[in-house]
Amino acid sequence: MIRLLAFLAAVSVLTAADAPRLIYSKSFPGSNPPWIEITVEKTGAGQYKDDPKDDDPLKFQLRETEAAQMFSLAGKLDHFSRRLESGLKVANMGMKTFRYEDGGKVSEAKFNYSEDADARALTDWFEHIAETERSLMNLEKAVRFDKLGVQDAILQIEILRDQNHLVSPQQFLPMLDRVAKNEIFLHMARERAANLGDWIRTLPK
Repeated sequence: MIRLLAFLAAVSVLTAADAPRLIYSKSFPGSNPPWIEITVEKTGAGQYKDDPKDDDPLKFQLRETEAAQMFSLAGKLDHFSRRLESGLKVANMGMKTFRYEDGGKVSEAKFNYSEDADARALTDWFEHIAETERSLMNLEKAVRFDKLGVQDAILQIEILRDQNHLVSPQQFLPMLDRVAKNEIFLHMARERAANLGDWIRTLPK
């Protein structure tokens, strides 16, 4: 029985390793953060990190429709097997890398600026994920260490929502509920948390 469980676990790991995934990284010294990397599986499972040495990246789960849109864009870009760099003389916007992995198939493209509409759309997806995950980390940090800063952290999430930059907002619910139900936080912060949580619950799963 133990051998069977070990075998099934090994198969599961191999299957996950063979599953299609998109990887986005950006190196932009002088910006905050100067480096990020985001991985998205076709299932919507993903991880975010802004430190190359981070061995415990932040995990997140996209909705199926969100992941499908991202993989559709990757398909339109021939899974990054062609050049995306515009070659135009533009300001440094950070060196970005799209990477596609599917079993033994790997392809990637690097660019500072691309005129390809699909490349720009996919970049926006990844950048919105980065904004979302940093906002979640800021909220978690404020809840733990800066009670007075919680309201500002929630305000930043609301700004992302209003800009349509918030990705998979359901991931915020545990922290928002924690704030809304705990009287150690300012009343206004609790009210904002409750209202934002109510809005998220009205969204399609």
